[in-house]
Amino acid sequence: MAAQAAATTFNGNLKKALAGLRRINLEGLRWRVFDAKGQVLGRLASQISTVIQGKDKPTYAPNRDDGDMCIVINAKDVCVTGRKLTDKVYYWHTGQVLLFSAVSFNELNYIGHLKERSLKDQMAKDPTEVIRKAVLRMLPRNKLRDDRDRKLRIFAGSEHPFGDRPVEPYVMPPRTVREMRPRARRALIRAQKKAEEQEQGGNQRKGRKTEAKTEVTA
Repeated sequence: MAAQAAATTFNGNLKKALAGLRRINLEGLRWRVFDAKGQVLGRLASQISTVIQGKDKPTYAPNRDDGDMCIVINAKDVCVTGRKLTDKVYYWHTGQVLLFSAVSFNELNYIGHLKERSLKDQMAKDPTEVIRKAVLRMLPRNKLRDDRDRKLRIFAGSEHPFGDRPVEPYVMPPRTVREMRPRARRALIRAQKKAEEQEQGGNQRKGRKTEAKTEVTA
């Protein structure tokens, strides 16, 4: 009954959300919930890949699939740094075979059957695939990769159909800001000294002008 109630409150694609759960041994697994709202894409994906591989457990072994279930919500609100929103591009091949004798290059919409899509367009089309690709590309390319992919459930909104499960919110570690590099620090100190010298020079000039005015009036 609880599972049916949780499923009825979920407004997304329920069939896609529950696909492949029967192939996962859920006994002893924890259900971790990641809130992607305001999180940086790469940092979030690295934490998810750590949990989904079971690297946060003392019983971790690279040849076993001991990772927990990972539920990611608010995928549409994930953030990126710099200009990645427009500069990062996803490439893929269509696999279409064309006879060059029958079709000329002028009639093709793309060269070499290669398509591309920017991160901005992918976020507008399906933001869940952005996080999925980031996580999968951090996992080892072995036989356990498909099983770990099934443990990853990503939703664009804040709702998910696993309300009947003992979910645990995952607390992201605090972001450590890197100290300023020595060269940048020296440049900043030089700029500050230059500004102070200019300010002192301006004050000295003002003092000389006032002294000259007083001498002229005297």
